[in-house]
Amino acid sequence: MDIATSLSAQALTDLTQKVNTYNKSLDPLGGAQNTLGKDDFLKILLTQLTHQDPTKPLEDKEFVAQMAQFSTLEQMSNMAGGLEDLYALLARSQAFQLLGKTVEILEGERMISGRVEEVTGAEFPQIKVNEQFYDVMNVARVLNE
Repeated sequence: MDIATSLSAQALTDLTQKVNTYNKSLDPLGGAQNTLGKDDFLKILLTQLTHQDPTKPLEDKEFVAQMAQFSTLEQMSNMAGGLEDLYALLARSQAFQLLGKTVEILEGERMISGRVEEVTGAEFPQIKVNEQFYDVMNVARVLNE
């Protein structure tokens, strides 16, 4: 399969000017962004469709499909990161609400009961009961005494 890679002098000049203008618009300090967003995808698609050979309209459908998959993957990745942040925030909130309350913690086969003396605010919060730290996810019961 032969792919035509040559442009006329006028088309090359126009394309170079558009690319330079676009690159300058990415960052006022002159640096390029690391991620492609929805607007970037649409600009690439528009440029591709503008320069597509009208006698072969379906030739570039694989490229468009790959770009759509890339955009979907990027959005899923962003959403997964957001959900991880939300989970960590909820876990910390739950741990801080236990401060001063009496809890029962399931540790293997045994049940440990005591008052929550301290809470760590780390990514995986822990509570201190009877001078020992436990994972907040092991709390089986909370008593308000």
